[in-house]
Amino acid sequence: MKSSYLNADLHCHSVVSDGTLTPEALAQRAKLNGVDLWSLTDHDELGGQQAARLAAQSALLPYLTGVEISVSFAGKTVHIVGLGFEAENVEIQAGLKATRGGREERAREMSRQLERVGIAQAFEGALQYAGNPDLISRTHFARYLVQSKVCKDTNEVFRRFLTPGNPGFVEHRWASLADAVTWITQAHGVAVIAHPGRYDFTPNEEFALFTEFKSHGGQAVEVVTGSHTPQEYVEYAGMAQEFDLAASRGSDFHSPSESRIDLGTLPWLPGTLTPVWELLEDRIL
Repeated sequence: MKSSYLNADLHCHSVVSDGTLTPEALAQRAKLNGVDLWSLTDHDELGGQQAARLAAQSALLPYLTGVEISVSFAGKTVHIVGLGFEAENVEIQAGLKATRGGREERAREMSRQLERVGIAQAFEGALQYAGNPDLISRTHFARYLVQSKVCKDTNEVFRRFLTPGNPGFVEHRWASLADAVTWITQAHGVAVIAHPGRYDFTPNEEFALFTEFKSHGGQAVEVVTGSHTPQEYVEYAGMAQEFDLAASRGSDFHSPSESRIDLGTLPWLPGTLTPVWELLEDRIL
C-alpha cells in the first residue's frame, strides 16, 4: 500500500465515544464508500476496536487499530491519533483510563454553567447520548441542545455555547503530549497530530507543537482531513515536509446528519508526501 492515491480513512468515531453509528455500521459504510484502508479512532477509548476489526475483516476491508487521545498543550486541547498499535498493550489501556477519568466532573460543571443561563438538566440530557459518564463530551451536550430546541444544529451550539468565552466551556487537564505519544509508540503504533488547522495556534505555538511532538517520537500529521480547507491541505503538506513527518488522511466522521465530510470522500493526499500507511504495512489487519 505505497500509493498516495489510496482511499484510506484513518479517523472516525462510533457510538463508543461521540459518534452515532456502531463500529459495524461504520465498517459497512466505509466499504460501500470505496474505502481501501480504515481505522476507528474513538476518543480516549478502545472499547470498539474488536467489533471494528471483526466487521472490517467480514467486509474484506483492511484495518488499522486506532484511537484519538486528548492532550493539553499550550493551554488548549489537542488531539493525537494513534494508528496500528497493539490494542492489548497494558500501558496504553491504563493511560486512556486515566485520561477518561475527569470527564464526568467536567461535564457536571458544564451543566452547572448552562443552568445559569437557563438550560436545565443538561448533564442528564447529554448523558442519554453518551451512555457512559466516563465518555461524556461536548458533542453529547451539543446533541441535547439541538434535541431540546435551544439551537437548530450543532454548528449553532458551538457558536453560542461550549467554546472558550461562552457558557458551558470548561477546560479539562488531559494527558500530556509526551504521555500520548509514548503510549502509542510503546504499543508499536504510529502517533499522528490530528487536524492541526483546528487549534488556532500562533505560528510560534504551532512550531512548538510540531517540534515537541517530533522529539517524543511522533511520526505523522493529518494533512487531508474533514475540517481542513484546501489551503490548509497545502499548508500542512508543507509542515509535513519541513518536519519530515508522514501524512495521514481521515474524514473525522461522526454522524450522517452532522459531519461535513462522509467516510471515504476526501481528496487524495499530495503525491509528494510519504503516506502514513507506508509506515504501517506490517500492522494492517
